Amino acid sequence: MTAPVDPDSVALIMAVLDAYARDEVPERHDVRAAVKASLALLSDKAPGHSVEVRIPPFAAIQVVDGIRHRRGTPPAVVECDPRTWLELAAGELTWQQVTADGRLRASGERSDLSALLPLHPRI
Repeated sequence: MTAPVDPDSVALIMAVLDAYARDEVPERHDVRAAVKASLALLSDKAPGHSVEVRIPPFAAIQVVDGIRHRRGTPPAVVECDPRTWLELAAGELTWQQVTADGRLRASGERSDLSALLPLHPRI
């Protein structure tokens, strides 16, 4: 069972996305907090250690059930910039869009996270 979604986390993610939509640059600490909150939602939705999701420079987590990664480069990696990740997590972009245009890089078995997105209907 997944943990309940923190409404403050959803509000923070939405505030950062709203800033992007207005062509503003959100505060760095707000972007960091929004990325971490969204990754926590992903971790709740798909616990595990077989895929590493990297959103530099703010966070990296391991998710999706399967073989546990311990050292070196993981067998499956997903990486993108914070704005792309937040827009993807909120359903403003699709997995196909961001992989096709190169904004998101995904490699390895189980690295297609499209079935997990958007992360929450209120985001």
